[in-house]
Amino acid sequence: MPKFQRHVFICTNERDPADERGCCSARGSKEVVEAFKKKLHAAGLKRVVRANKAGCLDQCANGVTVVVYPEQVWYGHVTPADVDEIVEQHIRGGKPVTRLLIPDSELTGIAPQKA
Repeated sequence: MPKFQRHVFICTNERDPADERGCCSARGSKEVVEAFKKKLHAAGLKRVVRANKAGCLDQCANGVTVVVYPEQVWYGHVTPADVDEIVEQHIRGGKPVTRLLIPDSELTGIAPQKA
């Protein structure tokens, strides 16, 4: 079986509603997952690009969070309306959607640089 060219990980983590960080699930991640699956299938990419549900991606303030590998491109505040643009511009065209990018400097989990 051939390997996938890309993986699109969509955070579907669910937290207690009282958690101040919120969660991607409460921000519509289920709909984003379904939109990716439908768009990738319609674009003929079902066996080339895999849309995966992911647990917490540790970017709660930026949810719904999506990361595309192998490029390691992080998107934040993704809605179903953004999926067509991500698939067409990034997945097919190779150019990340700038307006949705989470800057590296804002990603949590990045080790501080030594001076």
